[in-house]
Amino acid sequence: MKVVVLTGAGISAESGLATFRDADGLWEGHRPEDVATPEAFAYDRALVQRFYDERRAALARVQPNAAHRALADLERRLGDDFLLVTQNVDDLHERAGSRRVVHMHGRLRHVRCEECGARLEWEGTLVDEPPCPECDRPALRPDVVWFGEYPYGMDEIHAAIEQVDVFAAIGTSGVVYPAAGFVDYAHAVGAHTVALNTVATGGDFHTTYVGPATEVVPRWVEDLLAGRLAALD
Repeated sequence: MKVVVLTGAGISAESGLATFRDADGLWEGHRPEDVATPEAFAYDRALVQRFYDERRAALARVQPNAAHRALADLERRLGDDFLLVTQNVDDLHERAGSRRVVHMHGRLRHVRCEECGARLEWEGTLVDEPPCPECDRPALRPDVVWFGEYPYGMDEIHAAIEQVDVFAAIGTSGVVYPAAGFVDYAHAVGAHTVALNTVATGGDFHTTYVGPATEVVPRWVEDLLAGRLAALD
């Protein structure tokens, strides 16, 4: 049984990380277009660097939750037949034990050099414009995919979905592309599709689990491994 899981901000919200947008349309107090576009970075580089410095520092104050740990356990059970695709830029999946992870929107604890293209792990700040360890130029930026930029790992993701038996979307709205199209690809190959969220999501799924991720994800993993998930015959 091959399983692909897509996770969004909802799975990390219960660990204390803010979701992508609050009810007022702001992202941690900022308009997304002011901190999450190449144009914003060119206009006010210091503001964008400081914003991601603060988000990077916030990771030290949170821990993986039961939903992250359940997915890590599922990977241990399925091995190479499992792939976790996340829209999140935090590292909570890895800290819970997941290893087969594609960060389609990049990672907060990585940087990319605009001069030499190096991609490096990073724990410090960027607002002080430190030099790139590879080329010594002050050209580092967050290795995060902004609006208007192409997500990472799309070939690997599509290749996995082409062979998938079960596709699950956890804590994601199901309306933002390209990730919103994954369920359609899964349907096209005859996969069973599952949505897990605090509210009913967009998209056409065979099975829906509604509730906090820390409750519904461990239950879904148990159902999946026990063979109780409907429509798998």
